[in-house]
Amino acid sequence: MYDYIKGIPAGKNNSQKNCTVTIENNGIGYLFDVSIRDFTEISDLDGKEIKLYTVLLHREDKMSLCGFLHREDRDIFNILTSVSGVGSRMALTLLDEFPSAELIGLVIQGDFKALTCAKGVGPKLAQKIILELKDKLMNFKTNEPVVIETSKLQDSQAVDDAKTVLVSLGYEREEIKNALSKAFAHLSENATAEDILKESLKILSV
Repeated sequence: MYDYIKGIPAGKNNSQKNCTVTIENNGIGYLFDVSIRDFTEISDLDGKEIKLYTVLLHREDKMSLCGFLHREDRDIFNILTSVSGVGSRMALTLLDEFPSAELIGLVIQGDFKALTCAKGVGPKLAQKIILELKDKLMNFKTNEPVVIETSKLQDSQAVDDAKTVLVSLGYEREEIKNALSKAFAHLSENATAEDILKESLKILSV
């Protein structure tokens, strides 16, 4: 319904329960739930017009707005809340704990233990988030590069053998590099050249 709203911060509240900001636009005050990260940034912009990308939440008992200074945070929030068990508060908590690019990297590499660092996220929920969102986030475009920890697999002979086959099949080196980067997220450190080749070809055929 709303993509974004521009206005002047007219009120701020930071409580243990949540952070809220009121943005005044044309004589109307819009109350937004925001992340602690955005709340801090907005607090440094008193008196200046800001733009908040919005999400309208419609529950049985009330309607509310969430606001984000950065569009990609809003998009990740929407993806997170598509997981059963992840509500708006939990999604904001995850975005406070991890910048978007880091959060995407953790999901892609399947690091559920790191996700449990966010308050209220247990191992089962972290694994569920990874299971449901890994494929969705593989091609998500971010302003910052997605960082995925280097695996021992990347320096193995199996990888070199798979590269050789892919080159012989006519793929460009940049294509191969991107495909392998994505394939590593689905493979164990003991993967064979055949495993790597099979996963890479699936990605290249999309």
